[in-house]
Amino acid sequence: MNIYNKSTLIQFWLKHAIAKKHLELWYNDVAAQKWKGPNEVKKDYVTASIINNSRVVFNIKGNDFRLVADINYQRGWLFVKFIGTHAEYDRINVASVNLYEKKKKKKPAKPKKKK
Repeated sequence: MNIYNKSTLIQFWLKHAIAKKHLELWYNDVAAQKWKGPNEVKKDYVTASIINNSRVVFNIKGNDFRLVADINYQRGWLFVKFIGTHAEYDRINVASVNLYEKKKKKKPAKPKKKK
């Protein structure tokens, strides 16, 4: 799999040094895979949660951390959508979380007309 957003993993393990070894192992293992569907992911990662055909939650370091990924099986792409502690994970919507979602710009307020 081609894994996008490795920099996200690096930023995370700079804050949570204990996760570094586990994320590096996960990254190297997943990069070597050629999954064709969610059943193959589940076969290799029995503790992974399949949310839908493309969204998967991986448990990192015995479930201390959670990684949410979107997988395009046809192209062999995996996009990291979230990485966080279990407590942070509990506060997100797994089906829609996206670290890289464009923020909507606020429109400037219209100037008030003077009377």
